[in-house]
Amino acid sequence: MKIKNLFNRDAWDTRITLLFKDFFVKNFIKTYYYSRTVYNSSWLGVTTLKAPTDLWIYQELIVQLKPDFIIECGTFNGGSALYLASVCDLVNKGHVITIDINPCTTTHPRITKIVDSEGSTSIQVLNKVKEMVGSDSCFVILDSTHRKDHVLKEMEYYSPFVPIGGYMIVEDTSLGGNPILHSWGNGPMDAVKEFIKKGTFFIDKSQEKFLLTLHPSGFLKRIK
Repeated sequence: MKIKNLFNRDAWDTRITLLFKDFFVKNFIKTYYYSRTVYNSSWLGVTTLKAPTDLWIYQELIVQLKPDFIIECGTFNGGSALYLASVCDLVNKGHVITIDINPCTTTHPRITKIVDSEGSTSIQVLNKVKEMVGSDSCFVILDSTHRKDHVLKEMEYYSPFVPIGGYMIVEDTSLGGNPILHSWGNGPMDAVKEFIKKGTFFIDKSQEKFLLTLHPSGFLKRIK
């Protein structure tokens, strides 16, 4: 039996795939990013700047959790907010609060836009979000300024909105050589590594099941 397995092509394919999985995934992400494919992705005609595999995970989590609110830090053109609102339409629940320093023209009944020159970490913005959300359940996505200090402050500000069992997603942890843009410096991944020491969230690698993600180690599930 062992000799047969030794020359079993499927068994060898499996072993080789597992052996080189990390190499393949990292280079797949690099190819996807550096080919600028991410910049040519849209939802209903509006640019999203997201990988479709990540958006698929988002809809799975929204269907599973059915949050009352989705807080999105970083609006850009509003494509991802529109996508999230569309999923909320399909499950007939949820409202998107999207925050940015610049206005966008994208509109939807389930989207509320907050524009503030100081961005998502403004106390005024935080108070507005608290007033809207109250004690309702939230799903949080952090996608604004991708510098460690800013992301860490966002995580500290917005993590309390996430209930136990809920998720906070830190986007673009792939920056800073993880595996793209080595020159970026300290970014989202560094913020995650520091924040996770608090022990209130854990990195849920199961949400990276499609292998191609721009947010490695960025899917954080609240445990206490």
